[in-house]
Amino acid sequence: MASGARAEGFCATESEARETPSDETRWYAVHCQPHREHGAAVHLANQSFDVFLPYREKTRRHARRIDTVRAPYFPGYLFVALDLTRQRWRCINSTYGVVKLVSNNDKPSPAPFGVIEGLRNVCSPDGVVVWRPQLQLGQKVRVLIGPFTDFVGELDHLTDAGRVSVLLDLMGGKIPVFLPHSHVAPADSCL
Repeated sequence: MASGARAEGFCATESEARETPSDETRWYAVHCQPHREHGAAVHLANQSFDVFLPYREKTRRHARRIDTVRAPYFPGYLFVALDLTRQRWRCINSTYGVVKLVSNNDKPSPAPFGVIEGLRNVCSPDGVVVWRPQLQLGQKVRVLIGPFTDFVGELDHLTDAGRVSVLLDLMGGKIPVFLPHSHVAPADSCL
């Protein structure tokens, strides 16, 4: 791997940007080949682009095993900070793992102001988006990670230690299950 590329995650802080951002620098979406987001991010970083590839933790069930793996938050997409007036951007389309820069009439379309910046602010150092929804007692919640993935239950108790108690309908009754706060989300959310 060439120097300057970071393999673990692409959630760089402003101090790690490769060029001094100007007032015209905006974030642009890059459409990637299926399951090639990380490789495309490495190649773009090697070309001195400021790349942002957010991840989420996902539960994978396969062959009687349950694993928690990192998956792109937006499968098939990553983001690049560009100043179209100062930087070359057409070479992005010919980068390994990239399908094309998301464009409108052959001109890249920027992401709305504040969206990518907000995601970068809630990103952990290894590139995982850490989302802490506001939960209320009695609210219906969905389990996101672990053996009870996709089960919906009722929030029973919140602790100061970052854990929650969820009442799940199991074996003909409501059974309390204690989980980390980050393993549940409101049942009506899009996660």
